[in-house]
Amino acid sequence: MSIAGKHAFVTGGGTGIGLAIARALAAEGAKVTITGRRLEVLQEVASEGLFPMAMDVRDEDEVRATVAAAVTARGPVQICVANAGIAEGKALHKMSLDFWRNMMATNLDGAFLTIRECMDSMRQTDWGRVITISSIAGVRGLKGAPCYTATKHGLIGLTRALSEDYLGSTFTFNAICPGYVDTPIVERNTVSISERAGIDAEAARQIMLEANRHKRLIAPEEIAAAAVWLCGPGSQSVSGQCIEIAGGQT
Repeated sequence: MSIAGKHAFVTGGGTGIGLAIARALAAEGAKVTITGRRLEVLQEVASEGLFPMAMDVRDEDEVRATVAAAVTARGPVQICVANAGIAEGKALHKMSLDFWRNMMATNLDGAFLTIRECMDSMRQTDWGRVITISSIAGVRGLKGAPCYTATKHGLIGLTRALSEDYLGSTFTFNAICPGYVDTPIVERNTVSISERAGIDAEAARQIMLEANRHKRLIAPEEIAAAAVWLCGPGSQSVSGQCIEIAGGQT
């Protein structure tokens, strides 16, 4: 099944993993709606096949309206990539309820809203792919980041449950679980780890390198290649899976 001409909807599509996936899908001929909170960022990276739309995944009305507008402009969504998220560590005793709720609203509620609205049009078609971008923290606990870990575990649970709901259909649901990827998030985490641990930036960066089993950062294009494969021929029997991309066994 070719994805040429199909409408893909990618949240957090202006930078990092989301942008890499959007570009890879567009290269295969898909019409890709990219969303994010900052329209100017999306417009800077928009190119042939990429259509920018501002959207805050935490806002139910905004998600509903944006998906509806994208469907009107480019047809039913047949590839939904729920990628938007916050990656920030904070110890339990330093965590406020506002911090917890904001991360839950972005990483988990945002994925739920995006998938729900995209499925409304996808179910009217004969084929669809839903890909959630979880994390290696979704399959094991990440030290110093209990809230982030909880959201990514929840995202895998949502993905697996939906795959059961649509078992035997032409719709598949899979989670990609990367280790540390070379994106702007890593740069921000370098500063955060450095400040929390009282170490220099190079030592902080080394902590993330060591967390990946092959001791290097993962390129966003590696994640994008997995997403394209999940949408391509031969992947129709792959559903409810967690594709770990972390340089080795967890």
